[in-house]
Amino acid sequence: MAKKQGRRGVGAGRIRRSEVEPHEDYGFFGPGSVVWKVWGHPSAPIVGFLRAVVVEPLDPSLIAALDGTQDLYRRPQTRQDRTLRYFSMVAFAGSRDVCKAADVLVKVHSKAIGKLPYEEGTYDANDPDSQLWTHLVAWHSMLYGYEKYGPGKLTAVEEAEYWESCAVAAELQTCSSDDVPRTREGIREYFAAMRPKLEASPIARQAMRHLLNTEMVVPPQMPWWQRPIALAAAKSLRVATLAMMPRWMREMAGLRQSRVLDVLIVPVMRVPFAVLRRRPLLELKLMGALTPGTAQVVAPVKLGVAARTEEVLTPAEARERYGYARPAEAHVEWRERQAARVFGEGKAASDDGLVESQDVLGSLG
Repeated sequence: MAKKQGRRGVGAGRIRRSEVEPHEDYGFFGPGSVVWKVWGHPSAPIVGFLRAVVVEPLDPSLIAALDGTQDLYRRPQTRQDRTLRYFSMVAFAGSRDVCKAADVLVKVHSKAIGKLPYEEGTYDANDPDSQLWTHLVAWHSMLYGYEKYGPGKLTAVEEAEYWESCAVAAELQTCSSDDVPRTREGIREYFAAMRPKLEASPIARQAMRHLLNTEMVVPPQMPWWQRPIALAAAKSLRVATLAMMPRWMREMAGLRQSRVLDVLIVPVMRVPFAVLRRRPLLELKLMGALTPGTAQVVAPVKLGVAARTEEVLTPAEARERYGYARPAEAHVEWRERQAARVFGEGKAASDDGLVESQDVLGSLG
């Protein structure tokens, strides 16, 4: 049985600042950073994150990995919470916890290997190119959500810091931080180069439509009188997410929405996000109901609970201090055994890494 996640006082019930455990340190960014500014705005983890996971399946290797495990369909809410929890840890959690999460994630991804379903070749969720795609889509989407439904564009200095921070966070993936563009123009060039490689395969379209079925995030135990409001909010979230996707991408995936809705949804979404930004307890209560694992990570930041040690490290300093290998070099023998099981023996990959991850990323449910 998985251990209970370590933060107290955060969930669907009442939240008390005195019961929120502080992080060990300020991780890799800390107070005053542009990462905390962008990722701490409610538009980023809500619509920004949803946009990221909807866009990601257009990469043939990534959707093959997702479809191979079927976790997206068997336990969608748990998977989304664990994924957002990890990204939030990178932004806000203590350096030791983030290093541990990055390390165990390599073992989790070692299970997601196999043969590509529509072409020759294999896929591997730990492949640096797939990791770079996931990383950049997430960081771009978070910033885009902040700009479109939040306060607006960053200053030139802030945006330069944001992309430098994106490169820092890439050190926690199996990709190289050297491959991360440091400017908006560079990000655009990356996506332009990726466009011919993207594919709206049947399994990609199925995943994207499934993820856009935002009504599924409404808890079944919600009181009947709250459900109409929750369902309306969920439908607005779908519209807001589609409005953030370029038209060529929507056409590729067969996702249609009028330009009128694209325009009208902006003020509709900005109002509740502005309210949530000013009422952190309300934001945490909502997050606790929808993504409780993530709420536990961001609660100290939202409520101004100082870290035990007011220190900011680099990933290299943290790995040296806590004894972790670079993700690209971690668990090599384990990954080789997984590959031998799948490609050599025709067996399913071991779930041991997934089970181990529950103490860090949350229960599989």
